[in-house]
Amino acid sequence: MKQTTLCYIDNGDSYLMLHRVKKENDASHGKWIGVGGKCEADESPDECMLREVREETGLAITRWHYRGIVTFISDTWPNEYMHLFTADRWLGEPDMSIDAEGELAWIRKADLPILPGIGNPSLPLWEGDRIFLRLLLDEQHPFFSLKLVYVQDEMVSATLNGKIL
Repeated sequence: MKQTTLCYIDNGDSYLMLHRVKKENDASHGKWIGVGGKCEADESPDECMLREVREETGLAITRWHYRGIVTFISDTWPNEYMHLFTADRWLGEPDMSIDAEGELAWIRKADLPILPGIGNPSLPLWEGDRIFLRLLLDEQHPFFSLKLVYVQDEMVSATLNGKIL
């Protein structure tokens, strides 16, 4: 199974997110996601996250939290384990022009459409991302295991810490 990382860089009221609009054959094309990518050979999840954030934003993360593992099962895309992080300290300023995969922007947490009637409904997110973004904002879940099953682009099941949602 493919191993990836995703990091939400937290400046208090916003997350630094990537609007995936530059690669056509991209599972997340048109969606807003955190910053991350595929683990390289012999690379730990932490090392991958630090490298990907540096490559995609120019930031050097100095404090991060490993928040969970998300298992993606899909009939369309390769299955993957995604290691999910938040970071709240870094060196430098984000370079909003360097990412080859999309456009970076600070997205206010209040604008994240994580529940019906909350946030900006025109902000395109994966349905499963809505679940783990809620968990990132909820201090009752410092670490979690989330399994998401997709058929085409539709989430058909979600299991949090062994319990079906």
